[in-house]
Amino acid sequence: MARCAICDKGAHFGIKVSHSHRRSNKMWKSNIKSVRVKVNGASKKMYVCTSCLRSGKVERA
Repeated sequence: MARCAICDKGAHFGIKVSHSHRRSNKMWKSNIKSVRVKVNGASKKMYVCTSCLRSGKVERA
């Protein structure tokens, strides 16, 4: 599973509980995209979450 290169956000795990209260394992995946990013003047491909893209922590190439 991919992780964000900026904030290290990844998948979250927990327990899904149905209406009848039956419990099963669940995985929530973060919205992570493969993006070309400027790093020290050169472009590099990284995995970045969309919240980091929207907040401007990353400059696209």
